[in-house]
Amino acid sequence: MNAIAGGDKPRSTDDLLKIVIHSLEEDKAIDIVSIDLEGKTSIADFMVVASGGSARQVGAIADHLMERIKLAGFGSCRIEGRDQGDWVVIDAGDIVVHVFRPEVRDFYNLEKLWSVVIPADAGADRAVDGRAAI
Repeated sequence: MNAIAGGDKPRSTDDLLKIVIHSLEEDKAIDIVSIDLEGKTSIADFMVVASGGSARQVGAIADHLMERIKLAGFGSCRIEGRDQGDWVVIDAGDIVVHVFRPEVRDFYNLEKLWSVVIPADAGADRAVDGRAAI
């Protein structure tokens, strides 16, 4: 991919998503999932979730991803959790990437959380004894 090598400067979220997915695949990330967040939140257009086999691999995946995004012309990313290596969050602007160790990913299960769709007109039906029924 030319953009990763520093050639043409990509401009769209789709280009950034391709770079993210390619980088994760290159670093042998496990179970890569892309979640379209349109209409669910204003924080990002996509969330990408992936796993690394160890804390060391999780950190390496995050470091390489940040470097590739910067080289592609998207600027610097913000990162959280790098020192621990259990769950690293990379904020690339329009895309937020979560890289987990597998057991941490299973515990938080972000894919399920962000894939739940609650109809807008279900507000009154959701309350049961003062609690939200999900």
